[in-house]
This record gives sequence, structure tokens and C-alpha cells, in this order.
Amino acid sequence: MTQFSDFAISDALKQRIASLNFVTPTPVQASAVPPALEGRDVLATAQTGTGKTLSFLIPIVERFDRPRTQSLAENSSAATKSSKDARRATTLILLPTRELAMQVEAEFLKVSPNSRNTVALVVGGMAEGPQLEKLRRGARVIVATPGRLEDYLDRKLARLDGIEILVLDEVDRMLDMGFQPAIRRIADSLPANRQTLCYSATLDAPIQRIAQDYLKDPVRIEIGSVLKPSENVELQTFEVEQNQKQELLEHLLENANGSFLVFVRTKHGADRVAQRLVRNGHAATQIHGDRTQAQRNQALKSFSEGRHRVLVATDVAARGIDVAHVAHVVNYDIPKVAEDFVHRIGRTGRAKNRGIASTFASAAERSDLRKIERNLGISMKRFRVTAPQNA
Repeated sequence: MTQFSDFAISDALKQRIASLNFVTPTPVQASAVPPALEGRDVLATAQTGTGKTLSFLIPIVERFDRPRTQSLAENSSAATKSSKDARRATTLILLPTRELAMQVEAEFLKVSPNSRNTVALVVGGMAEGPQLEKLRRGARVIVATPGRLEDYLDRKLARLDGIEILVLDEVDRMLDMGFQPAIRRIADSLPANRQTLCYSATLDAPIQRIAQDYLKDPVRIEIGSVLKPSENVELQTFEVEQNQKQELLEHLLENANGSFLVFVRTKHGADRVAQRLVRNGHAATQIHGDRTQAQRNQALKSFSEGRHRVLVATDVAARGIDVAHVAHVVNYDIPKVAEDFVHRIGRTGRAKNRGIASTFASAAERSDLRKIERNLGISMKRFRVTAPQNA
């Protein structure tokens, strides 16, 4: 599959994709779209930034664009549905965070611009009224986080008995965040005769169980190693004491170009690092779980639009961040596991762009650093930062 125009999709959808300047599919798109268009279940392992969102939106929009009469004729049991039933949601996309759900909704509307009134965003931290109104009016596509959707189901404010396509995106992150019980309860409420598309950065035992329980004879797609940093990212480590990390971060900011995404371990740490940067004249903002949804949206928007050069984030809050052209990722605090390391640095070096990932390792963190290197089979370029001598 060399171009999007080669896909077995309608001319109208091809034209909309071309208008977005998409010409050549990424590997995950080339591998996942054809079987998904055929109605096959798909199990794909791919990192953030590989184009997986479009790989599931294309088959969804293709089915969404079909005349309803054609869709009904293809399913004899559906032919007896009432007009009210025909307005039920037919697609459910589950994602780990509000930010990621909002971005997927925005991408859907780019590919299907006339569908604004038929897609419902169902997420926590935002007003219920507009979400419920979309559901009441018969939204056919639901883009949701598990917690808010399960709440609506418990209160009988949403119904999923018409779902034909289920997408589980970043399922590894949803499990990390404790959503496994909610995913199971939601999936158990769906029609058994459906298509399921599952995307994950890893394929460990819990995800394999999800795949075994909810996918039927899936097409298995693996794009690159699920535990390898992108070759487009230059990896470097600074051995630096904890009390010198802030000074080192500001040194990098003063001697490098482009935007910085800085990862810290705690919400308090994110506030502290960002506030010190602002006091010292850097355009910085932060995103973490204690900030309101409006604050998180504003921080993400200002970072993506370049008004803030630095975004300081915790892992959980950053899981929905999908910003193009991040020049530099900094692991201010080392993550505990290799998967989080790969996920963090995957925010730079996207597509064919080059990126830099710098990891700060205090003496107490060096064993964690060595463990990550062993697990990933990598060796990072090392620099040692020494404390200035007293005059």
C-alpha cells in the first residue's frame, strides 16, 4: 500500500484525506486499514506518533459514510430496527485520558467534517450537559474515557446495544491507570457480534488476556519493537545531583533550540519546576492531575501553539499529550519502568523529525537508569555534571 488512494474506500473519503495533505500511509496505517475495512479484528502494537489514530478512523468513517440503507441491507437482523434504534451509537472509541479523547474527536471531525452532531465526547472533568445532549440526539460515534462512560451506563444515561465497532486505544495505559474492571464491564455490555480494534504500545500478559477475551481471530500487527526507543531520538544522560537538576535544565534551555517537554514524578514537583522556570524568565507551564480540566486544556494549547516553550508534566497527565515537533524531552526524574521511558521519549523524534532525550540521573537514581538500559538493550551517551567549586 503506497498511497491512501490505494485503499478500498470511497472517493469522497479519499478526497478528504488528500485535502489534509496525507499521501503516504505510515506502516501501521498500511497494515491495519485493509483488514479493518474487511471487518476483521485487529491487534496492533505501535508507539504514540506512528499514525495509529488515522488507522482506525479511516475504517470507522468509511462505514459511517455509507448510506444507512446499505448498512441495514448488509445485516438482515438489523433490517427490522425502528428508526429510533437506527440512531443508536454504532462506534465506541475508548481512550485513557480526556486530552487524548479530545484529540481523537478533533481528528475524526477533520476526516468527517459533517459529523459534528453525530459524535459525542464522553469524558470526566467537563460539563455533563453537552455530552448527554449529544447522546440523547443519537450520536453514532462515542469517544470516551472508561470512568465517565461507566458512570453514564450505571445511571442509564447511555446505551451501547447498537455498537458495531469497538476501538481500545492505548489499552496498556488504560490498564496502568486501573481501568481494567471498567473496560471489562463496558465490553461485556456490548453486542458479541462486533468488530474490535485494539492498540497498545506493549503486549504483556494483561493485554494478551484482553485480546483473548474480546478479539476474534485478530490480524496481528507489530510496528517496530514495542520496547525500543525511536532511532530518530538522540539519547543522552547527565549524572547530576538532585539539587543541581534545575540549574542543568535551565542550562539546556539556554543552549538549545525548540520546545521542551519535561517529565517529573510528582504533581508538587511539576509545580515547583515550572514555577522556578517562570521566575527565571522562561515561558513554562505545567500539566498534572490536580489542575482543572480548563487549566490542562489551556496549558496543552499554549504549548502546542508555541506560547509556552516548556511543558512540565507528570506521566499520568501526559498520557494524552500528542503535540507535533517537540524538540527535546527531559526526564527530570527517571521513570520506574522501561515502558514509561519509551513512552516519554516517544514524544520527540516523531515521523521523520529528529529529537533529543536527556535523562537526569542523581546518585540515587543510577541503578534505575542501568536497569532501563539493560531492559531496552541500549547504552546512552553519558555526561557528568560537577558542582562548582567554592571560591
